[in-house]
Amino acid sequence: MKHIKLLIANDSAEFIRDYGRVFEQSGMEIIYTQKDGMKLLEKIESIRPDVVLSDLFMPRLDGIGVMKAVQTKIPECVPMFIIISNFTSPALEREVMMSGASYFAIYPFNATDLCDRIIQLCSMSGLTPKAQNKPQTPTASEPSLEIQVTEILHQIGVPAHIKGYHYLRDSIIMAIETPDIINAVTKQLYPSVAKQYDTTASRVERAIRHAIEVAWDRGDVDILNSYFGYTIHNTRGKPTNSEFIAMISDRLRLHMKSAS
Repeated sequence: MKHIKLLIANDSAEFIRDYGRVFEQSGMEIIYTQKDGMKLLEKIESIRPDVVLSDLFMPRLDGIGVMKAVQTKIPECVPMFIIISNFTSPALEREVMMSGASYFAIYPFNATDLCDRIIQLCSMSGLTPKAQNKPQTPTASEPSLEIQVTEILHQIGVPAHIKGYHYLRDSIIMAIETPDIINAVTKQLYPSVAKQYDTTASRVERAIRHAIEVAWDRGDVDILNSYFGYTIHNTRGKPTNSEFIAMISDRLRLHMKSAS
């Protein structure tokens, strides 16, 4: 298994103090470079990292420009991009993700959580942190249920900043833990989620429907097809809320059984 080579486009003492130390203890191979788009592009071409952690806004070339330049210059060796920013908006997040980012984080972020997310994303490519630098835990080889659900929603294209994203995540987790609840979506599932967020069941239902519609408008067709093939290709169009939740929860439940 190849270890994760993480290139961080920020070598300031402040960044290393607040975030870098956590990355260095994660087991990943960490390389720092200047917070400068052109310098970052040169470094990517020279060391071919697995993952790049970069600010969206940088001197000379921004994060989106770097991603597009890499796709043009070394299309056979495009790293995973984690983009961070001081602020966001739906339009900005959409542009970043459509330009090739695998994850979009906002300052201030939790470095430990972001490390876990990077490792989870890389695990699909056979990349791992160095075992000797990170204590083994019972969950080290299998990500938590919440992380797995979050990753699937991210792949499908549900943006994290909308309410329906959180409602969907909790609904899927409930459906995995209590399969029968999918047969009582209106009477049990929506009210249970609504109670957690101090809202109403009807608002939960509408927000989930909106999240699914957004995913269909912005998501990758191949990924959507891998999850909802028959739904996309027949005349019914998008899956209903209950179909969406059931498909994802069933898939994860089967994965968990095969992994056990």
